[in-house]
Amino acid sequence: MKNSVRVLKEQAIFVVLIILFIFFSCASSDFLTASNLLNIARQVSILGIASVGMTYVILIGGIDLSTGSIITFVNIITAYFMVNMKIDLWLAILISLIISTAIGFLNGFMVANFNMPALIVTFATQIIFEGLAYIISGGMPIFGFSETFTQIGQGYLGPIPIPIIIMAVVFAIGAFILNKTYFGRYFYALGGNETASQLSGIRVRKVKYLIYSLSGFFAGVAGIVMLARTNSGQPTAGKGYEFKVITDVVLGGVSVAGGSGRLSGVIAGVLIMGVLENGMVLLNISSYVQMVVEGIILAFAVGFDCVQKKGLLKV
Repeated sequence: MKNSVRVLKEQAIFVVLIILFIFFSCASSDFLTASNLLNIARQVSILGIASVGMTYVILIGGIDLSTGSIITFVNIITAYFMVNMKIDLWLAILISLIISTAIGFLNGFMVANFNMPALIVTFATQIIFEGLAYIISGGMPIFGFSETFTQIGQGYLGPIPIPIIIMAVVFAIGAFILNKTYFGRYFYALGGNETASQLSGIRVRKVKYLIYSLSGFFAGVAGIVMLARTNSGQPTAGKGYEFKVITDVVLGGVSVAGGSGRLSGVIAGVLIMGVLENGMVLLNISSYVQMVVEGIILAFAVGFDCVQKKGLLKV
């Protein structure tokens, strides 16, 4: 019975995606074109990259509200390194990713060692690094990058935009970690029962360090792709992105209670939100209405997960 419910939930997300494709294809002649479909994939690439790290965090029953501010902070410091400090492109990217990973590690350290709620810890770091982004940039955009750097966000490899390729590689790495390594098994174990995991010999603290560090790293990658795509470091670049990423992950079937979920479902969740936003834009639906729709979808996804959990407990 449990397996049947899980399979139904996993398949339902793909059915919804297909229905959205059919609906918007009928509603707008501009939707089902190669250029628009590539545009959708390119638009969701930043959220898709960040969603891999968020998936790990939610799998253990945690939350990471610092994702959006890490994206913003990486936007600013990478731009600052390259433009203001004249640091080499690849060295600037490497330093920025180390810093974003360190921010994630800081989150994990506080959650694991001081038993602070992840909600509070990551909300605090969200505010801190959002403020630092404003301080470093002076509240002004930073621009003036080399063409080599902008190719990361705007270039193509054959007919495929590079951000889509980066997202695909990140998902492949994320799936490998989750499905082919013992770390992935630990993620599920912690989400299922942290006490039992600790008693079985799993080093819970170190696993949490790793998970939040990975979340920071992938958010950093998303920030660099965003910077290269927009060609401007903005102090508000990632504002609100944490909620978009959480929506994609939960919609993709990752349980907010932890312990269950797959990256294949997260990919579908990311695409559903991308298709929905793109379709509503093509139909000239107000951005405010889009916000309402996104909020309803998040509430529905979490509500469905809670109802399912209660149902499974009774089986």
